Amino acid sequence: MGTSEIFHATFDEHLKVAHETAKLLEKDFSSLAAACAEAVAGGGKLIFFGNGGSAADAQHIAAELSVRFVKDRPAIAALALTTDTSVLTAAANDMGYAHVFERQVEALGRRGDLAIGISTSGKSPNVVLALAAARKQGLVTAALTGAEPNAMKDVADHLICVPSKTTARIQEMHIVIGHMLCAGIEKHLGYV
Repeated sequence: MGTSEIFHATFDEHLKVAHETAKLLEKDFSSLAAACAEAVAGGGKLIFFGNGGSAADAQHIAAELSVRFVKDRPAIAALALTTDTSVLTAAANDMGYAHVFERQVEALGRRGDLAIGISTSGKSPNVVLALAAARKQGLVTAALTGAEPNAMKDVADHLICVPSKTTARIQEMHIVIGHMLCAGIEKHLGYV
């Protein structure tokens, strides 16, 4: 397959997944945006985490909320558990990599916060364990994943399952949903 074929095949697949995502997930997205805004309005924070590209998405979305998305407005309490290398490496070394986010949720999560795990497969042990810990501590939980079935359904109050099994297409939808989440939270909070 040449580069022209790659280009067109990728866009065709992207557009198909985008169309299916828009068709299937509006209600789930709206519910999550409202829950995030409710958490923030009540004095809570949004806690994001994931591995690899999902770690980058967690940091990206937290930054858009903490600093600004489209225009200046009050800061929104959001953080990514993927940024503190000392905590990540200590937890991985001392407790095992499956516990790197769980331990941080235990330390930083409070009732009224909302924890959002991101996993394209829906099976990442460290994301599943962190969501379970968040739920045990009384946090509202959410997950951005790929096509069902996946382990996130048992630990997430809000589940956004992109209808694809292709990692790249799922990641593309996750960042679009992340950007829409920023806009939705701002709207619910009256900033736009």
